[in-house]
Amino acid sequence: MVQAIEAQKCFEAVAEDYSFTLKINEYTPYVCGAVHDGHQFRRELWDNCIHTEYERWFEEDPCTKAFVDAMPIVISGNDSRFEYDLNRDPENAIFDTAWGKKLWKEPLSEAEKAISLEKHHQFYQVVHVLIDTLEKIHGTVVVYDIHSYNWRRWDREVPVINLGTSNIDNDRFGNSVEAWRTSLAKLELPGVASTTSRINDTFFGNGYFLKYITENFKNTLVLATEFKKIYCDETRQVIYPEVVSAIAAQLPKKIKEHAAHFQETV
Repeated sequence: MVQAIEAQKCFEAVAEDYSFTLKINEYTPYVCGAVHDGHQFRRELWDNCIHTEYERWFEEDPCTKAFVDAMPIVISGNDSRFEYDLNRDPENAIFDTAWGKKLWKEPLSEAEKAISLEKHHQFYQVVHVLIDTLEKIHGTVVVYDIHSYNWRRWDREVPVINLGTSNIDNDRFGNSVEAWRTSLAKLELPGVASTTSRINDTFFGNGYFLKYITENFKNTLVLATEFKKIYCDETRQVIYPEVVSAIAAQLPKKIKEHAAHFQETV
């Protein structure tokens, strides 16, 4: 993947260990990421894991890759964040407890951890060369960092879409953030009367994916974009395909329009 990116070749590939996928149909100045889309869980870890398959699914971000799969550059995780979390730094990527519950019957061995951390490392090797190449081509880049969140655990009304901006250069990129928020508020979704979109209402953009890119590439804006899980029933593990399809049909156009505006104004 690294060699192909450096040669600016278009390709679609999965890592040899199947930990993540990358598609590049064109070297555009924008990228879509879905780091928590994955649900795979290494077979040798099954018997040692206390959390059920449903509990893992509940805290993952299913369908986030589907939201942006039509875009020209998409990088997404295949593995569950319960094995290692791509949105946390390497020192904290492997959980001992997850959402208040012990994760492992017996602590993982250093050898077991090393396998997962190598996957984490390889993912970020590819991310680094990808953003570096795009900045060299275009000067500025925008990354749409797509997530979802469980809204039933909140005891107040929460937005359909939340943008986390606490770790980006808001003085430089604030207008682009607001343009993205305004655009997302115009999404028309089945069963949703109003697509509310807010900034730093439920989450603040503290993920490692955003931080890594922001710290290493000063001309790239990462937009941490969280969708409320209105596209599924969290308690029954049921996906609503009509809502997923509505997001997937409208989001690509909004991304292209916003990315064009970003290139013109930043």
